[in-house]
Amino acid sequence: MPPMPKLFIFLLVIVSSHLAITAEAGRAIPEHKPASLAARLKVAENGSESSNCWESMFQLQACTGEVIMFFLNGETYLGPSCCQAIRTIEHECWPNLLASLGYTTEEGDILEGYCDAAATLHPPLVVAPNKHVPDIGR
Repeated sequence: MPPMPKLFIFLLVIVSSHLAITAEAGRAIPEHKPASLAARLKVAENGSESSNCWESMFQLQACTGEVIMFFLNGETYLGPSCCQAIRTIEHECWPNLLASLGYTTEEGDILEGYCDAAATLHPPLVVAPNKHVPDIGR
């Protein structure tokens, strides 16, 4: 009767596997309440880095025409606000954010390179406040 111990071991494995599966399936799953979309995206936090990303994405949407002309016609000008949005998105936001907006990696690299170079060639003007205002009325 050598097959009997093998059959017994086989049945023991099957029954114990079944018991383990049913015990795990009967376990209560803790209820998970997801955070709101604004909380997950950190939009509600004032001054947060991600809110700058969202503002920059909206600004980039506003200058989409400039970006299209930049690539289609070879027009080599993007406005300062458009470049500021691109620099913010590329340097401060999530990786590949421009790709999620429909730009290829190469297009994102080109835009970033152009705007970084434009920022070093034409730094933003800083107007110093005039401490001595002349009295014109005398």
